[in-house]
Amino acid sequence: MVALIILVSAALAGFSYYRARNAAIEDAKTQMRTFSEQLIDRFSVISGQTVGFVGLIASIPNAFLVPPPDRLNDKTALLREFIRRSPQLDGAYAGYPDGSFFHVINLKSEGWRRALAAPHNAVLAIRAIAPNDSGESIQHLSFEDSTGAIIKSVPARTTNYDPRARPWYQAALDTAGTVSIGPYEMATTGKLGMTLAEAHKGNPKIVIGADIVLDTITDFLSAQRMSPDTVAFMVDASGNLIIHSNRGVMARIVAGKAEADSVNSPETDAFIRSLKSNPEANLVDVGDRTFLVASKPVASAVLLKGQRVVVAAPLDELMAPANRALLQGLAISAVVVAVAVALALLLSHLITKSLEQLTESANRLQNLDFATPVEVPSHVAEISSLGKAMNRARDAIFTFALYVPKEFVKKSVQAGYFTGRSAKREEVTALFTDIYDFTTISEGHSPEDVVAMLSEYFDILDEAVNAHHGSIIQFLGDSIFAMWNAPIPDTDHAENACRAALAAEQSLAHFNEAQCAKGLPEFRTRFGIHTGQAVVGSVGARERLQYTAMGDTINVASRLEGMNKVYHSTILASAAVKQACEHTIEFRPRGAGQAKGRAAALELYEVIGVRATTQAIDREKQTVSS
Repeated sequence: MVALIILVSAALAGFSYYRARNAAIEDAKTQMRTFSEQLIDRFSVISGQTVGFVGLIASIPNAFLVPPPDRLNDKTALLREFIRRSPQLDGAYAGYPDGSFFHVINLKSEGWRRALAAPHNAVLAIRAIAPNDSGESIQHLSFEDSTGAIIKSVPARTTNYDPRARPWYQAALDTAGTVSIGPYEMATTGKLGMTLAEAHKGNPKIVIGADIVLDTITDFLSAQRMSPDTVAFMVDASGNLIIHSNRGVMARIVAGKAEADSVNSPETDAFIRSLKSNPEANLVDVGDRTFLVASKPVASAVLLKGQRVVVAAPLDELMAPANRALLQGLAISAVVVAVAVALALLLSHLITKSLEQLTESANRLQNLDFATPVEVPSHVAEISSLGKAMNRARDAIFTFALYVPKEFVKKSVQAGYFTGRSAKREEVTALFTDIYDFTTISEGHSPEDVVAMLSEYFDILDEAVNAHHGSIIQFLGDSIFAMWNAPIPDTDHAENACRAALAAEQSLAHFNEAQCAKGLPEFRTRFGIHTGQAVVGSVGARERLQYTAMGDTINVASRLEGMNKVYHSTILASAAVKQACEHTIEFRPRGAGQAKGRAAALELYEVIGVRATTQAIDREKQTVSS
C-alpha cells in the first residue's frame, strides 16, 4: 500500500517539477538577457562618457590649443572636472608637436602615489613638461587636494618623456576621430588599462588622451552579479580573455598569462569553448553544476570595439527562488501523501511490531547480549509461542556462554571464521604465560581460595591482552595461550604482544602487593613470545570445534616461557620478535639458547620496556584522548 501511494505521488510530483523546472529555466534565460543588456548599457555609459569628454576637449577652441606653461589653470580646471566625473580614469593629458605635455593624474592608484611620492591628502597630480631654450624637456609637478588647492610643488627637473613617441599620439595623428590603444599593462601602476586619444580639431598636431583603468570595470563586473557564483568576463574576437570579475584571473591577465585555453579556471575555459561554438545563450555543464551562459557584443564605437561580454550564472542559484516555491507546493502535496502513508504504516505497525521485537531480540542473542529478556506481547498465538521459545534459547545460550570466551566469538564472527573444520597458514605472534611454583601454591590453599586468586589473576591477563588487540586462545591450568594477528589482522602484532606482556607485568606487581598485604602468595609470572608462521583455524570433531593455532611457532613461544627459569628473566622473546618491533620496544640480548625439541639454537632477548620516544608519543595520545 505504501509503495503504491509513493509511486503514484512521485509520478505526479515529478511531472509537476518537470513543468516548473522548464518554466524556471525560461525565466532564468530572460533574467540573463536582461542582466547582460544592463551590463552592456553600463559599460557603454563608461565608454561613451570617456569618448565624449575626449572628443569634446578635442573639438572646441580651448586652453589646450596652447602648450604649457600657458593657461595651466584653465587646462587643470577642465581635466580636473573630467576626472571628477569619470572615476574610471587613471589620468587625462595633452601632447604637443614641440614635445610639450600636460597631464592631470588621478591619485587613487597606489602605484602613482608611490612613483610621485604624493602627499597623503593629495587627490590629483598636475604634471607639465615644456622644452627650454636649450631644447631640454623640463617637468613641473604639483599636487592638489580635494578642494583644488595646491598643497605641494616639486622643483623643476629635466625628463626624457616625449609624448610624440607614444603610440597614442602617433595613432591619433594617423586616424580621424577617437582611437583606442590596448588593453595593456600600465608602466607606472602595473594595472590593466586602455587609452583613448583624438587629435584636436583646432590643431591636428595636438592630441588629447585619457587612460582608463580596467580595474573599475572589473569592480563593476564583480559587484553587479545575479548570484554569488556568477562569473562575468570579456573576450576579444579571438576568444582571448581581456577582463574577468575574478581577481585571481584578472591578476594573471595583467601578468600576460591568461589565454583562451589556459586561464587556470575550468569554468571560464568551458564558457569560452562554448562561446566559440555557439555565441547565443546556452547551458554549459562544468563539473557537477550547470551554468546558464549569455554573451553580447560591446556596443561601443571605440573602446573595446568588437569584444564580447560573457555572463555565466549557476542554474541552481538562478532557480533557487523557483525551487523554493516549488518545494512549498510539494510540501502541501507531501502532507496529503504523508497522511495516507501514516494510515498504511499504522496498520502494518500493528501487525509487524511483535516481529520487529523478535528480530531485535535475535540480534541481541547474535551479539551475545543477555542483559534484557525477550518480551514480545502479542495477540498472535504463533508470535507469542516464538517469543517463549526464544527466551528458552536465551537461557541456554547464556549458560553455555559462561564456558566460551564471548569476546573471542565476536572477533571470530567479524573475521568470518565460521567455515567448519578449516585452517590456513598465517604469520602470528604467540604468547604463553606460567606461574612460578603454582603447584606449591595450590597445595597450600583451599580450592576455593585458589579459584578466587586465579580468577582475579586471569582478569588481569585478559584485560592486558584485550587492551593490546590480542585474543586469549586457551586457558591451560594456571597458564594462558594468547595470539595476535588472528583472527583479527594486526600489522603491529609483535609490538602489541610485547606491550601486553609489559602491561600485565606492571598490573601483576600491584596485584602481588595486594596479595602480600592479605598474607597470600605472590603470582610470579613468566612470559614467552615468538613470531612466525603457524597453522590457524578451527579443528576438532563434527560436533565440537576449537579455534587454535599449531606449529613450530606456537611450540617455540611455549618453550621460551619455560626458559625464563634458566635465564632468571620474566619476559623472553625470540629474534623474530625483536626484529619486528625493536624500533618501539627495548630488548636486552641474552645470548643463544637451546629450546627443547629444536635442533637449532635460538637467539634470546629479554623484553625490558617501551622505548622512551614511544612512551612520550603514547602519553601525548592519551592526553589528546582525555
